[in-house]
Parts: sequence; structure tokens; C-alpha cells
Amino acid sequence: MKTKLVIFGITGDLSRRKLLPALRKIVASGAGGDLRIIGVSRSEVNIKELAGPELSRITSAVTMDLAEPSEYTALKRKIAPKEGEQTLIYLSVPPSAATRIADNLGEAGINGESVRLLFEKPFGLDLASATDMVERTGRYFSESQLYRIDHYLAKEMAQNIVAFRASNAIFRQLWGGYGIEKIEIHALESIGIVGRAQFYEQTGALRDVLQGHLMQLLSLILMDVPSRLDWSTVPDLRLQALRRIQPADPSKSLRAQYREYRQEVGVPASQVETFVRVELESSASNWETVPLILTTGKAMDRKETEINIYFKKGHAEQSNVLRFKIQPDEGIEVNLFTKKPGYERVLEPQKLSYSYPEDADLPEAYEQVLVDAITCRKSIFTTGPEIIESWRILQPILTEWSFAKEDITQYEQGASVEGILLQ
Repeated sequence: MKTKLVIFGITGDLSRRKLLPALRKIVASGAGGDLRIIGVSRSEVNIKELAGPELSRITSAVTMDLAEPSEYTALKRKIAPKEGEQTLIYLSVPPSAATRIADNLGEAGINGESVRLLFEKPFGLDLASATDMVERTGRYFSESQLYRIDHYLAKEMAQNIVAFRASNAIFRQLWGGYGIEKIEIHALESIGIVGRAQFYEQTGALRDVLQGHLMQLLSLILMDVPSRLDWSTVPDLRLQALRRIQPADPSKSLRAQYREYRQEVGVPASQVETFVRVELESSASNWETVPLILTTGKAMDRKETEINIYFKKGHAEQSNVLRFKIQPDEGIEVNLFTKKPGYERVLEPQKLSYSYPEDADLPEAYEQVLVDAITCRKSIFTTGPEIIESWRILQPILTEWSFAKEDITQYEQGASVEGILLQ
């Protein structure tokens, strides 16, 4: 099938750093099929220079005023799919602009069955705004046409969580409160906000990482996995898992801010968190006794995203940790105790681990996003109901924070999670 990929914001940072490099690899591999790229920008652009030699022959540009509805009529004539064609529209623009563009596309009739929209997060800033965003985009486009991108779900190891759970009986029998003591998921960055002052002051760590990335990873851990998995059912399985999570208890949350943050954003009294830790609970019968702990932070002692599954011990000296390493080094580890070689009966800790071969060519997340959109596979995309459920769970914390009068806890750059918790 011929695909027209229309990129709004083709000259932007995301397009230059992620989308165009991903498209170069996709085209070189042949995974994109019969692909044509149309870049949309507000001003004239040298498309051959921007696209590079690998893409210049299949890429063209359109200059238009994105706020002028009449210009979408002209765009429709250029991109309207013919029989046997599909049109993907990638909104590589800020969320507020994306919603207005979606309205203009729909009002111009660029919303036929063969048209699909790709959105970037964040999807709202709280429950009310997320609900409004889902409802607005639903005026002209069906849920099947909307591809909401959370690039964590497209990471190879995130997809491997589903494969691991579905295909390995040894852990399947232990998966739930009868075998698992607690679940901890963390996404830590060693850098601060690095030039994202305006964005971060409007969002904060909970909205930027925890509400999207970590809640999605948690849903992959909690969702029911049938004995014969159909990948197309994964979004619905994630949704069912989210619906069983109780609204967050603000007393089981902690927020903090690294000391230099206020100077970086130029807001002396800013209360925006750069670190947040939340403990959640599920009402599902097989998870209701298991603490679900999510943590994210900037300017920490390391860069690391992991899911740690702690199994119940028979006694204190047993090993019990299964670790999914999402980044920087993707892989799976199981902690073990073995007898230390020698005459004495001494145990030592070991790791049974899996990592991808050094020569493995792992697709970047945005390569996977684009290929799955082209081939109409939706398992790595977030649905509207999932977004609303995630905000429902976390809204009590946002509400509590909005009324808080005490100053936010401060921490030094390079702090550990344990150090912040002890303050």
C-alpha cells in the first residue's frame, strides 16, 4: 500500500533529532514500503537539505499558516489519499497546537477512513484537560484513527515484557500477590532540565514521566496475559489493569526539587517537582496486597530506567529480584545465590542475565512507532481511555499539591533515591 506521511513541524527539534533519522533507517531497510513524505512548515524550507540524500527523492514540502482554516482545503487537495493509499499525519508540534490542527483537519474533511493521526505526549495536564483533549479529537476522528505515542512502549525491552510474561511458564505461575511481594519502577536521569525550563515549569516530573511512561510500564506488569496472546488485544489488557488501580493516596507520595532548579527556570518560589515517588494499590484480587511504587527524578546519581519485581521470600537470606532493564542497557536479570567454589559451604550472590547480542540492530523507539503506524499495528500506542484512567489515578495527588502551603523539599544534584527518602 502506498503511504503518504505528512509531518507537521518537520523543521522542529523532534523531527530533526528523531523522526528524520528514523525514516532514513526505515527507507534503507525497505520496511516503509511505498512511502512519500510531505513536510509542513510555516516558512519556506530547503527540503532537500533537511531530508538529506536518503530521503530527498521521496520528500516534498508545503508552507502554510497552521491557524488559517482555509489553507487546509488546499492541503486536502495535495494529500487526499486515492484508492489503495493511506495518509499518516504526524503532529510533531506542541500539544495545544496539535489539538487545533486536528480540529482544522477534521473541519476540512481530512479525516476519511484511510487517514490516521499520530500525537505526541503530554496528553493533558490533569484529568479535566486530558478528558477534554480526548473528546475534542474524537469529534472528527475515531479511536482507531488516533495513534498516541508514548515512546517507552515502543522500546524493545518494554515489548519484551509482554513476550516474557506470555511465553515463560516458570514465572507465569508466580505472577501476582501470591508470589510477588512488591513492584518498583523507576526512571532516573543524571541530568537536570537542560534547556527545557519553560516546558518543565508547566509540567513537572509527575506529568512529564510518571503519568505516561511509568504508568504504561506498570500496566504491562499488572495486565492479565492470556495463554495465547494476540498482540492486538494488548491496549485493552493494559486498560483493564489501569481500571483496577485505586486513586492515589497523597499521603503515600513524595515530591522534591533539586536546589539549582529555581535559578535555572528563573522562578525563585517555584514549587514544581523534579522528583516524585508514588505508592499505588490495585483492587484486582491477584494484586491487592502488593505495593506498586513508581519513582522518577532529575539530577540524580545515575541514569537508569528499571522495573524490579520482588518475589516473596521463605527466609531473609533468599534472593528474590527479577529486573527488567529498560535503559541504558536493555536486558533481563534474575538475582541468584549459588555455592561459592571451595571447600566451605558459603553462598555468594550471582546474576542470571539476558542482554541483546552486541551485533543486534535494535530499532530505535521512533523507528518502531513509524513502522507500526504504517502497518496499522496499534499495540504500542496509548488509547484515549488509558490516558483518562491514568489521570484518574493520579489526580488526587495533583489536587492535594495545588493546596499545599509548605515549601517543597530540596535535594542536592547527584542525590540518590534513598538519600531523598531519608531527608
